[in-house]
This record gives sequence, structure tokens and C-alpha cells, in this order.
Amino acid sequence: MTHQEIHELLQKEADAILHIPVNESFNAAIDLIVDKVHHHHGKLVTSGMGKAGQIALNIATTFSSTGTPAVFLHPSEAQHGDLGVLQANDVMLLISNSGKTREILELVELSHHLYDTLSYIVITGNPESTLAALADVLIETGNPEEVCALGLTPTTSTTMMTVIGDVLVVGTMKRIQFTRSEYNKRHHGGYLGQKSKA
Repeated sequence: MTHQEIHELLQKEADAILHIPVNESFNAAIDLIVDKVHHHHGKLVTSGMGKAGQIALNIATTFSSTGTPAVFLHPSEAQHGDLGVLQANDVMLLISNSGKTREILELVELSHHLYDTLSYIVITGNPESTLAALADVLIETGNPEEVCALGLTPTTSTTMMTVIGDVLVVGTMKRIQFTRSEYNKRHHGGYLGQKSKA
């Protein structure tokens, strides 16, 4: 690839980030997370299938290291016993670009039958989807075109999911007034552990 081609790809992704719809859904999601996790002693449970699942896992670990207990629940493994990780006061963060992912829709149904008190935050590129209709809080990615040469591989869409997750993490950190000393308690090792002591 030429430098120009690389620059064009970076520009497309940057433009897509700047066109994520910004509205009160972000604050509504943060409110829900703070209420369920920090006021009612639940936890954040993230889920997604395939590459969206990898983003959901990353979001869960980032939340956990910044003071908000979170776990990743694989939607397929949930059907084989892992659904038992859920508790009545949990909030679920579900990611599906299409909003039609079968395993995620089944997860909503199964989790709702287990606890009808669960709340759902959905990140999707399809606000008209079945999953979007089930959300307590809906966050749209803006449904950008993938930069993949075939227009198929999740590339730009997963960037949007990651950035939205970052916004939710940072917003929650600010809301709970998370400190450097509290960060160090959860991230004691490595470079960041040493840096957080300074």
C-alpha cells in the first residue's frame, strides 16, 4: 500500500468516528450502569458474537480495571450453563452491528426468562433491528461503510464499537469519581501499575 492509500483509510475511519450519532443515549447508558452496578450492587455483562464479541470482551476488562465490575458472557456458552453468571441487578451491554445476530437475540430471550429485572444497552449499526427494539438504551454506530477492500470484513464498524465503549468507560469513571489510587488497587502490576503509583 502507498502512504496515500494508508492515509485515505485512516481518514475514512476518523470521519466515521466523528459521525457517530451523539445524543442522550450515551448519558442514559452511563446512568444505567452507575445505577445498576454502583447503587444496586449488580455488574455489567457484555456480550457479542465473533469480532463484536472481542470488542465486548475488551470493554468488559476496561470497565473492570476502572472501578466498574464487568464480565464478558459468550452468547453461545451462555446456552450451556454460563447464563448462571447473571444476577437480578445486572445490566447487559450487547453489541451487534446488524442487530440481527441470532445468538445475541437468543441471549436476550434466555436472560429475560431468568431475570425480568435485567436492563439492556445495545450498540448497533441498525436502529430498526429486532435487537434495537429490545433495548432499554440504544446507541447507534452510524452504520459506516467498512474500509475492508471487499466491504464485508468488520473493520470500521468494530472501530465504532470500540470508541463507543471508550466513551462509556470514561463517562462512568467521571461519574463515580474514580481515582488514580483506586486504579492502582485494580491494576497493580506492569508499567501501568507503576505509573498509577506516581
